[in-house]
Amino acid sequence: MTTLESTSNVTGTAARIVPARMAHLVYRCARRAETVAWYMKLFEARLVFEDNILTFITYDDEHHRLAFFNMPDIPAKGGETAGVHHVAYSYDRVGDLLATYDRLKPLGIMPFWCINHGPTTSFYYRDPEGNDIELQSDNGADPGAYFHSEAFADNPIGVEFDPDELVRMWKSGASDAELSAVGTAATGKSTFL
Repeated sequence: MTTLESTSNVTGTAARIVPARMAHLVYRCARRAETVAWYMKLFEARLVFEDNILTFITYDDEHHRLAFFNMPDIPAKGGETAGVHHVAYSYDRVGDLLATYDRLKPLGIMPFWCINHGPTTSFYYRDPEGNDIELQSDNGADPGAYFHSEAFADNPIGVEFDPDELVRMWKSGASDAELSAVGTAATGKSTFL
């Protein structure tokens, strides 16, 4: 029996019941203070609570978006372990994404990978604990349609771009469509996660 069938039998309706939103992420930290400071800068977040064990921060109206356990004796994250690959956060406009890159750069928070995947323009960052964070904006009105295109079939990863060139274009007045086009400010490099 599927979850939908189970729900249908219990409630008498076939309506799907899904979460309203994702509430928060929790990290186990060997370097909690450094990691919390990094996320505070990344998201311009505010501290909600902190004691010797836990820290809660948020960047919006949620009571806490991120939590951090103080676990100084745990081993560092290994690169070849099963688990979450990265967590992605979306911005409403490519200009908001570029403004965030421009704000973070002088703070020393730099992406390790900048790529236009087709459906998204994406900056990948690595936190002090080794967790990868993607900051992205959707490209176009229907980014999911890109998955069914010949361009996606030919290159499902995307095209790397020079973030400083994209910011220069944005500050010079390029449109969202120009900034979001696959190949804009391309570096010619090809790297896979």
